[in-house]
Amino acid sequence: MNSIHLQQTLPQVFADRNSVTSDIWHQDLIFRKGEMCLIEAASGTGKSSLCSYIYGYRNDYQGIINFDETNIKAYSVKQWVDLRKHSLSMLFQDLRIFTELTALENVELALQICKNPLDARTVLEEVGLRERLTNFPAQLSGGEQQRVSIARALAKNPKLLLCDEPTGALDYQTGKAILKLLQDTCRERGMTVIVITHNSALTPMADRVIKIKNGKVSRMTENAHPTPVEEIEW
Repeated sequence: MNSIHLQQTLPQVFADRNSVTSDIWHQDLIFRKGEMCLIEAASGTGKSSLCSYIYGYRNDYQGIINFDETNIKAYSVKQWVDLRKHSLSMLFQDLRIFTELTALENVELALQICKNPLDARTVLEEVGLRERLTNFPAQLSGGEQQRVSIARALAKNPKLLLCDEPTGALDYQTGKAILKLLQDTCRERGMTVIVITHNSALTPMADRVIKIKNGKVSRMTENAHPTPVEEIEW
């Protein structure tokens, strides 16, 4: 997957309005392979709609979204299953980890369906859980559970990774380490990463920044030289 191309895309809820001014809706927009995009918005402003469209969870929109040259509305259920197994990964706010499995088993389970997964143990160590591999979710803090979910999403080695508030339950240092891992993975593996956050201080780390206000995209900017996460303070 080399590109995600939005062509005149518009949420169905806006369809009856005479005009919608936005940097993303009703525009021609391409997310390219290896690009890190940050979507900034406060909670409850509809910031997850775009990710839901791209991930195929919702199709209540006008216009076209293409993966490379294919309109995603043309995909069958089987094609969506294959895409989510091998090419797409999404980090959900509700984590979706299995309580009866250890941290390592949670990651390994997801990797059983992937074509070219990363080593589960290595990725868990990269997110700071070297000493917690055999612990069950009930034995982990909320932040540690979130790191298990992050490790599972990364270990699938997807072509596109969607992250909805990936550091929401993490302390400052751990959150910074996770964002650095996302930024490094994007660069080193050519993975397209879309991060949703309410933290405006993080905008320098991304190649492209989309700001959502009052449920609509109000501004889009590009960073020619993204700042390494370790140089960002908030």
